[in-house]
Amino acid sequence: MAFHEIRFPANLSFGSVGGPERRTEIVTLANGFEERNTPWAHSRRRYDAGVGLRSLDDVAVLIAFFEARAGQLHGFRWKDWSDFRSCAPSATPGPEDQLVGIGDGETAVFRLQKTYVSGLQSYVRPILKPVAGTVAVALAGDPKVEGVEFDVDVETGEISFAVPPDLGVRITAGFEFDVPVRFDTDAIQTSVASFQAGDVPTVPVVEIRL
Repeated sequence: MAFHEIRFPANLSFGSVGGPERRTEIVTLANGFEERNTPWAHSRRRYDAGVGLRSLDDVAVLIAFFEARAGQLHGFRWKDWSDFRSCAPSATPGPEDQLVGIGDGETAVFRLQKTYVSGLQSYVRPILKPVAGTVAVALAGDPKVEGVEFDVDVETGEISFAVPPDLGVRITAGFEFDVPVRFDTDAIQTSVASFQAGDVPTVPVVEIRL
């Protein structure tokens, strides 16, 4: 299998249903208490690409994209319209949105990440597929120039500095990003009659680990 660095048509993913999924194992003890554990360090997202289809032309685009990916065989990029920025959905990404590391004077490569905070708890999500041209980086609040002071690998989510950041320097970044996914079915069933009647096909899409 391979990963194709192409985004599922954003106009078709707009309006899709989906979000993060967790895997929790629960054992109820004899005294009624529970033991809860999870084998997953990170959540996994699922979507339905069929919801965004609005015309037969959209169906044709979907089928072409599905065939080019050979069904479930190859991964691709997906824009999650409810969570695709380092900041709030209504804001514009800035270079101080997310903390991605602390300089040690030696390390020059850091991975983009997004932190979700609720109360005293937080979750750090690795960002593997930033969108080209959207990544802004700052060292201790000082914005840096892409292509001169740092580079971005949009296939891995890594940022590389020309000079390793000094010891204790906060490395922050703002960006837009896609989710690496694949189709979760090897068959798409469509009907002109049913589609015209408002019955759209179900096209499951699932996030993949890279």
